[in-house]
Amino acid sequence: MPASKPNQAESSIVSKKNSGLIRFWHWSNVLVICGSLITVLINSTLFDRGNDAIVLESLVNGGGEANKQQAREVLHSFEDQVWDFHIYFGYALAALLALRILAEFMQPKHKRGFSKLKAAYQDYYLKHKERRLASKDLFTKALYVFFYLLLVLMVITGLSIAFKNEIGLSKDISHQLKEIHGFVMYMIIGFIVLHIVGVYLAENKEGKGIVSDMINGGREEK
Repeated sequence: MPASKPNQAESSIVSKKNSGLIRFWHWSNVLVICGSLITVLINSTLFDRGNDAIVLESLVNGGGEANKQQAREVLHSFEDQVWDFHIYFGYALAALLALRILAEFMQPKHKRGFSKLKAAYQDYYLKHKERRLASKDLFTKALYVFFYLLLVLMVITGLSIAFKNEIGLSKDISHQLKEIHGFVMYMIIGFIVLHIVGVYLAENKEGKGIVSDMINGGREEK
């Protein structure tokens, strides 16, 4: 007897692990954070004040008359242009953070960040599931929540610095916010490294297909 064909309505509806909105946010966030870090890298290397001697030499060799102060002003002008791009990336990051918060409330309750963290906590401490996998899942969920908190802090400090004149921040407070902003940036870099290592290890063990799931959505496990 031939096997019955699956109902067309049922087969056409595939429950995704990752919604289209979450996937869009994830990859857009990757591009924006990488772009922001690139601007920091450029200004801390190519347009660092220590390169004023190179600029001065180039100006003199080109037939112009210049001094060290003028060379620094040239570097500073380029640095300002790159920081403008950094600010634009910051605005984009703020918009993506708002989108992520919106997406969190649009998702089913069991897919929300704190619900997943709570479930992982229960699996490890209350249900006493397989300890290695449960502890790994709990650590991963907690790390993601920590990352989102870092993004919130990054956006708040970044916008405060960008609009320091409009909101009347003093020079001292602005400097302190820059220190916090820079520290958070290094924390985010650390998370990115852990994330890449974790994804690589998962792809070669029990989490195979995690990257493709973030591209095509994947199938929700029943």
